Amino acid sequence: MAKFILYIFIVPLVVISMDSVNLNAIFKKGKSNYYHARMIYMFIVVSLSYLVVNFINDFLGVFS
Repeated sequence: MAKFILYIFIVPLVVISMDSVNLNAIFKKGKSNYYHARMIYMFIVVSLSYLVVNFINDFLGVFS
């Protein structure tokens, strides 16, 4: 239950922090590449959220 609550707070923070990254500049121009950039963006958001939540959970577990 604690991880679920952490995910509720961390996912929006990661999405806000990823807004500053311009992934479209990495890909070539074109409409299909826009969707590739969006897929990689979502993958990075999920991955970072997972890592941050597990770090916080493990860090708080040290003190309990």
